[in-house]
Amino acid sequence: MNAGRITDSPSASSRLDQLFPKLAPPQIARLASQGRARQAQAQEVLIATGSRTACCYVVVSGELEIVRATDLGDEVIAVHGPGSFSGEISTLSGRPALLTTRAKTTAELIELDRDRLMMLVQTDPELSELILRAYILRRVELIAGGFGDVIVIGSTHCSGTLRVKEFLTRNNHPYTYFDLDRDREVQGLLDRFHILPGEIPVLIARRERVLRNPSTADIAQALDLNDALDPKQLHDLVVVGAGPAGLAAAVYASSEGLDVLILESVAPGGQAGSSSKIENYLGFPTGISGQALAGRAYTQAEKFGANLMIAVGATGLACERRPYVVELGNDIRIATRTVILATGARYRKPSLHNVEHFEGGGVYYAATFMESQLCADEDVIVVGGGNSAGQAAVHLSKTARHVYILVRADSLAQSMSRYLIRRLEQTPTITLLTSTELRALEGEEHLERVTWRNRVTDLVETRDIRHVFLMTGAEPGTGWLKSCVTLDEKGFVRTGTELTPEQLEAAKWPLTRPPRLLETSLPGVFAAGDVRSGSVKRVASAVGEGAIAVSLVHQALGE
Repeated sequence: MNAGRITDSPSASSRLDQLFPKLAPPQIARLASQGRARQAQAQEVLIATGSRTACCYVVVSGELEIVRATDLGDEVIAVHGPGSFSGEISTLSGRPALLTTRAKTTAELIELDRDRLMMLVQTDPELSELILRAYILRRVELIAGGFGDVIVIGSTHCSGTLRVKEFLTRNNHPYTYFDLDRDREVQGLLDRFHILPGEIPVLIARRERVLRNPSTADIAQALDLNDALDPKQLHDLVVVGAGPAGLAAAVYASSEGLDVLILESVAPGGQAGSSSKIENYLGFPTGISGQALAGRAYTQAEKFGANLMIAVGATGLACERRPYVVELGNDIRIATRTVILATGARYRKPSLHNVEHFEGGGVYYAATFMESQLCADEDVIVVGGGNSAGQAAVHLSKTARHVYILVRADSLAQSMSRYLIRRLEQTPTITLLTSTELRALEGEEHLERVTWRNRVTDLVETRDIRHVFLMTGAEPGTGWLKSCVTLDEKGFVRTGTELTPEQLEAAKWPLTRPPRLLETSLPGVFAAGDVRSGSVKRVASAVGEGAIAVSLVHQALGE
């Protein structure tokens, strides 16, 4: 079997057996019992790029090839021979195909539609492990090689470019990037699609649709990332937010047979998804990136049939009567019997008048590989004293010239894990500045200078530093709830025993029983993870609360 371009690198070659496993006769027989036999003629297109009618094809004889269109003609990415099967994550999710699948020769095939494939993945442990591993690794290879249906044209000097690239990256969508300032080929694209330099960032979808400075919602719509919603459908559960708590809730609820809809305004993973490395999460002794953890959880939720809507956030909750109605904007309303609020919290912005002007242009709220490449061989600042700030500093120190950590407190002992503190202390290119706060940001289009002040000595310093990473405090995403549930003084959702009799009376709690553990002042509406008042701000805690919330959802559905 020839795997084509996808196995050009040594690292990919070493994983060839997992990327393109060869099915044994008993495995093929089990697949054949669920699918249908069909023949394909040479060069027959089975799945076209952008098609949502994707199937999984098992090759009995002959060969299939996976190709993408280029200006120079079709490029073969991989070839499937006898005993192999086609597809990658989009086959499982039902999203549009990123590449074209066609018969290289006359081929005898077993065709499985998505419903049959989902049933096998849920019921056959051996095939499930084999197929899911291959699909996940194939998507990883597509991302690494830029083999997809998207071209992004931008510039490192354009804040919108980082936003578009982050959205695609965090949603695990492959793309090819052209830098306006560096790539010679970019002029041909600008001329071909009549793009002016001032219109960047530009996203070209499937080599035909041009989006100029698109919003995340524009991108999601252009790439057809979401299924159409049926406004008449009554869901068992709507999970608002796809961070660790929301994803955990979706996995447990869908695996237990509930009809689950997840709403995520940006990308799976929430704040944790932007973490460069999580080293204290149970079961990952060498650590795992937040994006990788979120990607695995998302695939689990899809495996059990949960429906995740990307770049779709809740704008309101109609809570006067049950079933509740979640409002999505554009007059879209979703009815549901129960709700789990898992919108998490976002980093608090400092009280500097121009901080938003530099967002994406020197001010960042994540420290992934993408951001680390922007500040290679330069000095950077990380503001914050929690684990996320410590992980960011360690990660950035691998590429930056020097990392300064600004902390308002007089030490990190109360806010950061000891293993991270030791690592910071042992890294010569990291300097910790305690009792220090950010005072000013200066520059034109991009950040150029930073001023900080020591709160003890009152010493003020200004440095020519172009990159600042803000990871301070947390603000809950609860503004859309208005007066539906009781919040604490900081805007986090009160639940269970944190709700006083007076608060329940004010909220007109209608039941004789008190609210359950994670239940809000609204029966059947629960809060899990960082959005909940009094929660422990740790990934493991959020995952646990998401799972617990589902057990309480079952009780609420039974009332």
